[in-house]
Amino acid sequence: MLNVNEQPSVEMGNNVQIRDGVVFGEQVWIGSNVIIYEGTIIGSRVVIQDNAVIGKQPARAKNSVMLDRPKQPPAEIGNGSTVGTSAIIYAGAKLGEDVFVADLATIRERVTVGDKTIVGRGASIENDCTVGSKCKLETNCYITAYSSLGNDVFVAPGVVTSNDNYMGRTRERFANMKGITMKDGARIGANATTLPGITIEVDGAVAAGSVVTKDVASEELVVGVPAKFLRKVPKSQLLKYQ
Repeated sequence: MLNVNEQPSVEMGNNVQIRDGVVFGEQVWIGSNVIIYEGTIIGSRVVIQDNAVIGKQPARAKNSVMLDRPKQPPAEIGNGSTVGTSAIIYAGAKLGEDVFVADLATIRERVTVGDKTIVGRGASIENDCTVGSKCKLETNCYITAYSSLGNDVFVAPGVVTSNDNYMGRTRERFANMKGITMKDGARIGANATTLPGITIEVDGAVAAGSVVTKDVASEELVVGVPAKFLRKVPKSQLLKYQ
């Protein structure tokens, strides 16, 4: 493990474990009981709060039908980013600059998060997702694997996205897994649920509590179970007028 004295620009709390090959920028602050795994790249002015885990390799259950995957490359945390208490950032994840990851959030392998995005408390971003810049993923939302989110996307608390129409049965599902696609400025209200493969076009909006079974057109608001067109999004709410 790295000797703390070898990093004079890094301030550390108690019981911090830094594995070999970790790279630090300037003015890094690390709380207590943090683990940073091999090769992780930490930018400048990064804050990592107590009990966070950075760069852990993914594991799978013994009875998992998922194939073994090769070792993931080191995690990367961009300049000015914050990783909250007990958050977990997996190996292969890349965070841009000024990203804020709140307490208890999880960001899985092969996930990229754009600059100035907020990942809320307890939020989960599963493997193989891309998240754009200046997004807000609120408390306890769930972004399923194989999803793509553009810039300025808003996902409210308790939102659940899905990617498996076969609900875990038959190997046919692997060829058809697809998460949500949210184009720039797309928004989803609290406790909404989206079925696999849904696309929400630019500035499309989903009302709270809705179940989305079909794609949402640009600048349209859908509501209900199943979600249906209600009205156009007001011009004052469109991204281009902000």
